[in-house]
Amino acid sequence: MLLKTLREEVLEANLELVHRGLVLYTFGNASGIDRSHGLVAIKPSGVPYDELTPEQMVISDLKGKIVDGTLRPSSDLATHLELYKHFPSIGGVAHSHSEFATAWAQAETPIPCFGTTHADSFHGPIPVTERLSTSEIEGDYELETGAAICRTFSKLDPNAIPAVLVAGHAPFCWGANAAEAAHHAVILEFVARMALHTLSINAESRPLARELHDKHFLRKHGRNAYYGQVKT
Repeated sequence: MLLKTLREEVLEANLELVHRGLVLYTFGNASGIDRSHGLVAIKPSGVPYDELTPEQMVISDLKGKIVDGTLRPSSDLATHLELYKHFPSIGGVAHSHSEFATAWAQAETPIPCFGTTHADSFHGPIPVTERLSTSEIEGDYELETGAAICRTFSKLDPNAIPAVLVAGHAPFCWGANAAEAAHHAVILEFVARMALHTLSINAESRPLARELHDKHFLRKHGRNAYYGQVKT
């Protein structure tokens, strides 16, 4: 089986979205890339999660040509491919229609960082893309969605903020591999829910002080990070 390990990792990432309550029915998808071969494994379109097997993951090249698999790939394949092409450091992408993050996307409103839970994983507010134009929607919609995400990050570091809200649509997250992309999707939904609750308690809530935001992110992800144990 071509890219057996990658297929298994991608299947587990997709199932993680289900286990964490981010996916309803067949909504959402996750993928992973083998950079050495330039190939991507992604969930097949419309197949129930409880029926998925590693063999059913579809293998595509970066131009969208299917090189292995008998099922149609996720309809969001072109969006994933745009992210892989524009963000060379990422190895996995996760897309869901999770309730709270999607609500922020539908409101076309970035998620502010109100506290250290957000700051631990995202070095800034979660941005939202611009709306797609009529021609973009009627053209290559999924590719244009990916292009809109990439434009949103023209002045942002995708490794520091590994998530985005697509206006009127839903969130996309990414990471070093498919598992990390799914992990970020779970954390995103958690902070999206907390941000909404924060504003419901106090509509005048202010974003976290920049110094504290930096402290929490950098102690986990910075050059001199000291959170957790030393890897040997």
